Amino acid sequence: MEYKHRILENTAQSFNTSPVILLAGPRQVGKSTFLNYLSKKLPDSPRAVTLDDIALRMQANEDPEAFLDALGTPLIIDEFQYAPKLLSYIKMRVDRVRSNSLFKTHKKVGTLYYLTGSQVFETMKDVSDSLAGRIGLYNLYTLSAREIDGNKEQLSQSPFIPDHKSLKTRSHSSHLDSLKIFNRIIRGSYPELYINDAIKTDRFYSDYVKTYIERDIRAIASVKDEVKFVRFLSCLAARTGQEYNASGIASDVQIDSKTADEWLSVVKNTHLIYLVHPYSNNANSRAIKRPKIYFTDTGLASYLAGYSGGELLHNSAYSGAIFETYVFNEILKSFVNNGIDPKDKIYYYRNYDQKEVDLVIRDGNKLYPIEIKKTSTTPSFDAAKNFSTLEKEAGERKIMPGTIICNTREIVPVADDVLAVPVEYI
Repeated sequence: MEYKHRILENTAQSFNTSPVILLAGPRQVGKSTFLNYLSKKLPDSPRAVTLDDIALRMQANEDPEAFLDALGTPLIIDEFQYAPKLLSYIKMRVDRVRSNSLFKTHKKVGTLYYLTGSQVFETMKDVSDSLAGRIGLYNLYTLSAREIDGNKEQLSQSPFIPDHKSLKTRSHSSHLDSLKIFNRIIRGSYPELYINDAIKTDRFYSDYVKTYIERDIRAIASVKDEVKFVRFLSCLAARTGQEYNASGIASDVQIDSKTADEWLSVVKNTHLIYLVHPYSNNANSRAIKRPKIYFTDTGLASYLAGYSGGELLHNSAYSGAIFETYVFNEILKSFVNNGIDPKDKIYYYRNYDQKEVDLVIRDGNKLYPIEIKKTSTTPSFDAAKNFSTLEKEAGERKIMPGTIICNTREIVPVADDVLAVPVEYI
């Protein structure tokens, strides 16, 4: 089975500076495979265990100290959130080793524990409380286009900042024509789908949703009606790229808005969706306050929304939203794959006059407006007409020349301060 190299490998050299590493992300994105690959490059190869194993999970919960004593360090613990009691014992061990390093051995501590988790909402507070100053937090999502291509020269990807001077010299992945890019969108980006081409997409996502319900939802959330929960997922998928409206979704699923909010939190904190918050520079802003929903995998979103073929998807009313979701995910991965939290980097903007900028990337005191269009031809300047609305929100920040991300073959000017940029440049 071929290993798909990940861009996060470039960041992994900094892992050894923290005694504990937490790698979080959706189920089946390759977190354990990634750590096991890295472990083979270390002088002391960590032992790896998974708490998906019920027997090991029981040991970890019933006697955390004995569990850790038996396994030693360095240690990879997959799906650690099933045994949150481990955290306080890990803290004690880290502090003990640090004390010995400082006062006795004078040896560098390095990384003692590598933790992975697809569910972090129950344990993240425990992580921040128990392991503050002792932990490095990283995220891993599904494969980026560059990782799918497998060209090592493209794996030195930097975060996507659409500065016009540097865009033209930025390396890029392979160009796909419109139908091919929608075939990739509907297949999604889970590593297993690119390791084994024979896997049928519909079967993979059907099994994925089943596993998600059985291993994540039943274990961590009080969802009484699983049929309605799957319908809730489908309603979210149909609204990818749109603002979250609890009452509208609740009405469609026949639940109350409070339940919709609770379920949204579960789906967000198991990494199936990402919420992009609106950009606002002041409390009296005219900006809409609701976040936008993006599924973190286009294949899963397409499956839940009822699409099963790339050509059908390409010609559907859903095509614009799912293409925007694809572009958003490439941008998101460009940050997280470099170990950067995108929370204060990626925004969107819409005011009460319904004028919207699809994405706004903040880099220091600079704001970069982005519009996303699925067109394969050069877009018109009309696509950038709302960029100027950001000026009222900018404050002391500087609005930079805008970018329209689309499926053209080359970077082309749309106006003096607007470029159309192919999606493969992300």
